[in-house]
Amino acid sequence: MHIRIKLFFGFFLFLFILIIVKLFYFQILNHSSENIIDNLSKEKIIPERGRIFDVNSQPLVLNNNSYQLYIEPKKILNKEELIKKISEILSIDESTLSAKIDEKKEWLAIISVDKEKKEKIENLKLSGVGFDHLIKRDYPEASIAAHLLGFVGKNYQGEDIGYFGIEGYYDKDLAGMPGFMKSERDLLGRPILIGKQEIIEPENGRDLFLTIDKNIQAFAKEKLKNGIDRYQADSGCVVIVNPKTMAVLSLVCLPDYDQKNYFLFSENNFRNPAISDLYEPGSIFKPLIMAAAINEKKIKPNDFFEETGPVKIGEYLIKTWNDTYGGKISMTQILQRSSNVGMVYIGEKLGKKSLYSYLKKYGFGQLTGIDLQGEIGGYLKPENEWYPIDFATVTFGQGIAVTPIQMIRAFASVINGGYLLKPYVVAKVKSQSGDEKKIKPQVERKIISEITSLIIKKMLIEVIEGGEVKWAKPKGYVLGGKTGTAQVPIKGHYDPQKTIASFIGFGPAKDPVFLVLVILRQPKTSPWGSETAAPLFFEIAKELLIYYNIAPE
Repeated sequence: MHIRIKLFFGFFLFLFILIIVKLFYFQILNHSSENIIDNLSKEKIIPERGRIFDVNSQPLVLNNNSYQLYIEPKKILNKEELIKKISEILSIDESTLSAKIDEKKEWLAIISVDKEKKEKIENLKLSGVGFDHLIKRDYPEASIAAHLLGFVGKNYQGEDIGYFGIEGYYDKDLAGMPGFMKSERDLLGRPILIGKQEIIEPENGRDLFLTIDKNIQAFAKEKLKNGIDRYQADSGCVVIVNPKTMAVLSLVCLPDYDQKNYFLFSENNFRNPAISDLYEPGSIFKPLIMAAAINEKKIKPNDFFEETGPVKIGEYLIKTWNDTYGGKISMTQILQRSSNVGMVYIGEKLGKKSLYSYLKKYGFGQLTGIDLQGEIGGYLKPENEWYPIDFATVTFGQGIAVTPIQMIRAFASVINGGYLLKPYVVAKVKSQSGDEKKIKPQVERKIISEITSLIIKKMLIEVIEGGEVKWAKPKGYVLGGKTGTAQVPIKGHYDPQKTIASFIGFGPAKDPVFLVLVILRQPKTSPWGSETAAPLFFEIAKELLIYYNIAPE
């Protein structure tokens, strides 16, 4: 009898110790659970991603609700019946669907379907079939602004994430905050049907309203595509901004890609050349140096220069583009004739230290801070590493590498009164509760005086009005601008047959509302910007003047 009592006592002591161990595990070691009775599991509730609209609240990116059809092979009761009925609704071959069903797997994603097909399949009440709710990005205007907008893909955890452009830069705003559903479970982790539940609602992503005008974006893309075809260029970009605010009105580079099917394209297609590629700008750079020299009072607008022949810098000989020389020419004529020799003279007048200082003031070698993912700042080598030939060639836009967005920002500063502004593409961020955050133009610094800016504007008007090349400019309108033709550096030397043709121009001249940069890489019909990029600029300028309902001057 005594032995039985001891055994009985020992058994209860064992149970007691077992309970203590369990309590220690759940309350101390597994302290994420609240306690043994109140053991809650979390299930993430995905928020809806924010939408993207243009400046007129026209949709550029929306969300499309769809459903992922999945099959659990081990729960299928009648495989042949399932395949036959689902194939009819999805309009796919029975053998194709059958091949997708691997009976060794627990779960198989089959295809995404719309709400109508989902309901039809659900009405069949087939075992082993289920649906997951999906929210996919929808592009009402197709790939009208692929580089600008970016796309939504998956990260390593299989979660949606924005890549490139606006989707990448504003990913946190667009993604929102996930919610959670907490459900009570027993000690074995099984849900308690009548147990405690707590739902924390998700916060949907914020909507973005851009500075981009989809109508301008559409005709800019069409004109660029036609221009690339017409001039047999490898690629090209058109960037249109308001020079007084640096709000981007349009940004398009070709070739681009289809955002819905981004996975079919190479990663090289995702790079936005307007912010991610460097190039030598050529003669469109000349007004920047001219403005600096006038601002420093090193030259006067009515000064003259004797253009008698090539200029020698060390072992290098710098010539005019056509190797002809005009004798006594004015400062305006240096720009009109795009004289490299004349610009070397301007650079010498400005001085090396001052010249380098203005390159930094214009923002070269630095990020512009534009709100797009993927921007690079380029490289402006230290002043003590520059040779005399570097100071000479930079005056006409060779030997310096810039991004298109850096170039158009710097140029805007010489025609807007001298202000360097931060470029931006998002004008307003709006939460689902209605709270709004407006983005205002941001002045970074003053570079040149109002008077210098007016002088340069007048010079650039004369470049178009009195230039040697006559373009089909809109009748009754006064525009300003400058052509550029830069040779492409290849293995330490320039290839005269491969050029980057460009034109940068603004209008209307008195009070510009648009500044347009056109770049064509390696046009085959002509290497010159005056014969390729310039005509394309005037086509775009005509559309802009009509679109903005600007009356002739």
